[in-house]
Amino acid sequence: MTDDTPEVSVHAALASPVRRRVLDVLDAATDAPTAQQLAAELGLHVTTVRFHLEQLEEVGLVTRETRRAARRGRPGVHFRLLAAAPTGPDVDAAREEMIGALAEALASDDAAQPGAARAAGRRWAERLPTPTKEPRDAVGQVFEKLGFRPEPAGDELLLRSCPFRQAAKAHPQIVCQVHLGLAERLAARAPGGDRVRVGLVPFVEPDLCVVRLLGSEPA
Repeated sequence: MTDDTPEVSVHAALASPVRRRVLDVLDAATDAPTAQQLAAELGLHVTTVRFHLEQLEEVGLVTRETRRAARRGRPGVHFRLLAAAPTGPDVDAAREEMIGALAEALASDDAAQPGAARAAGRRWAERLPTPTKEPRDAVGQVFEKLGFRPEPAGDELLLRSCPFRQAAKAHPQIVCQVHLGLAERLAARAPGGDRVRVGLVPFVEPDLCVVRLLGSEPA
C-alpha cells in the first residue's frame, strides 16, 4: 500500500487526534465557525487548523461555505460537518468509538486483506456491554447513539443518516464493512442472536442504507 492511496488518506483523517478534536468542535458548534475561530477554540495556530481542515475535506467529512462579510472586506470562509449528528455525552462517546474502530481497521497489519474492516467492527462490538434486547433492537440502540437515525421495518433497520456518508461513498470497503461487522457481532451477542443472519445494503437511496437481520422480526 503506498502513502497516496485513499485508504491511507482516510486513516490519516480519522486517526489523527488533532483532526478528531476538530470534528468534535464542529459537531458541537451551533454555527459553522471559521478557521480562525476553530484555532482559538483548540489553542492551535490557524495555519495548522487549515491544514487539518483540508484533510477532512478531502475525505468528505467537512465542507466549507463562503459568506459575504457584513461590512466591506473579504468574504468569510466557514466550515461545518457534512452530516449533522445528535450530540450529548453518550453520542460523543459512541462517535469516538466509531472513529477509533475505523482507524484500527486501517492501522492493522492486515488492513489490505479482505475482511479486516469487518473484523474491526466485530471487535468494537465485543467492547460494548452485552445486549439485553432482541437482535434488531440491540443493533438499533447502538446505531441510534451513533447518529444513524435507524427506523425498524420488519426484519430491517432503515438507516436515514450516516455520520460518515461521504467517506462511506468513497470507501465503502472500509467504512461500511466496519459497520457491518459491528451489527453482526451485536446481533450475535443479543438473546436469540445465534439464529440471525445480518447483512448491510449501503446506499439503497442517496440517504438510505439498510441493515437486514433475517430471523430477527419479533413474533
